[in-house]
Amino acid sequence: MTDLTEVQLNFKNRTLYHGDNLDFLRGMNSETVHLIATDPPFKKQRDFHDKKGAFSDKWSWDEDVHPDWMDSLFDDWRTVYEVIDAANHAYGQDMGAFLCFMAVRLIEMHRILRPDGSLYLHIDHTAHAWVKCLLDAVFGQKNFLNEIVWCYKSGGASPKRHFSRKHDTILLYVKNKQTYRFNPQQEKSYNRGLKPYRFSGVKEYQDEVGWYTLVGMKDYWNINMIGRTSAERTGYPTQKPLALYERIVKVSSNEGDIVLDPFCGCATTCVAAEKLGRRWVGMDRWPKAPDVILERLEENGLYAVDLESARQLCLLHLGDIHLETTPPTRSDDKEETVPYLKLKTPIPKEPWEKLNTKQIRALLERAQSQGDKVVCGGCGRALENAFMEVDHIMPRVDGGVNSIVNRILLCSPCNRDKGGTLTLHGLRRKNRKCGWMHNENEAKDAQQWAGDMAHRVRAEWDSAEVQNMVV
Repeated sequence: MTDLTEVQLNFKNRTLYHGDNLDFLRGMNSETVHLIATDPPFKKQRDFHDKKGAFSDKWSWDEDVHPDWMDSLFDDWRTVYEVIDAANHAYGQDMGAFLCFMAVRLIEMHRILRPDGSLYLHIDHTAHAWVKCLLDAVFGQKNFLNEIVWCYKSGGASPKRHFSRKHDTILLYVKNKQTYRFNPQQEKSYNRGLKPYRFSGVKEYQDEVGWYTLVGMKDYWNINMIGRTSAERTGYPTQKPLALYERIVKVSSNEGDIVLDPFCGCATTCVAAEKLGRRWVGMDRWPKAPDVILERLEENGLYAVDLESARQLCLLHLGDIHLETTPPTRSDDKEETVPYLKLKTPIPKEPWEKLNTKQIRALLERAQSQGDKVVCGGCGRALENAFMEVDHIMPRVDGGVNSIVNRILLCSPCNRDKGGTLTLHGLRRKNRKCGWMHNENEAKDAQQWAGDMAHRVRAEWDSAEVQNMVV
């Protein structure tokens, strides 16, 4: 395979892009990266703190997802859309928002990988199942190669109601199963006895532990985690060991290849790539990422630098290391390997249009109430609040807005049947045909009540009564 020329590369070796990685990924030329090894957020729904800073791993549709992303996915990546939609309904809106955030980035990662490229995505049990489905939808299930289990030992309290959780998962996908790069690695396999087996043609070795042979590396890796007293520790809350990412870089790239980490954090992938003679690009929005990259390269004897001077210069083009805050400009003229998700220019919103889902739900519960229950706008059943879910009257894919004027409370079965394509009117027609309709007049009344509430919120936004309802 012909190597890429520098003309095709619109980014430099040893570049840290500092900011939101989506813009940087979109600016990279197609099929330019050999290996992506990354440790993204895990969807923990909590904040992480350590001595060098903090970051949030909480997710919501209002804060983390552009309103046009799902529309674009519906048009260009229907299977991806369906995975997110299913998670949103089955597992909760925080999971759906996290998957949507990841999906638009994974699509760009797929685009910029070369035909012989690989993706290693680090995840844990919190969102593993849904992320696996998402990767199947983006890369194709046939291009799934391995589920690697990273096992580690650590202290901490002993749980009383479950086994101690002492492993993460790394999902390995390739761009093309016919052309991907893979350098087989070997590991020791110890004999159970004290004497060698003396297998014919099999070379055996001995160390302080016993006799062993060399076998192909397995898909569970016992590598120590970063302990509190480890010399490798940087203070980054979710730091992973260098040995783990060195193994990944060795297996799926060669010297001179380009390695990318879109969530590089404390630069473990970048340091591993530098040590092994690969070119690298990192991306992160963590404020201390530039400092930590230089510090770690220097600590590993890879790059001598005056750190104070580097900070004063903002690290801009310091020697061979580059800090960039603006995306690269696409220069490839080849046909796209995947549709490019283009976003519309955001339109300024009125204050009432910025209500989040929790606030909209509270207003609609008040509007659609009937005694101590809430009337479903799809079937007319009056049920407890817990059985109600917020949905759109006009689907987003048909141009329905995301504000209270286009929202309604539906019971769980109606919300599930409506999906992302039916209008509220279409849902009621479907309910009549299948016999689920309970009271159509009540359902229509519920929609009218929701509409009256939306009108009141818009018209009387500044009134004390409306403000009290919104809080």
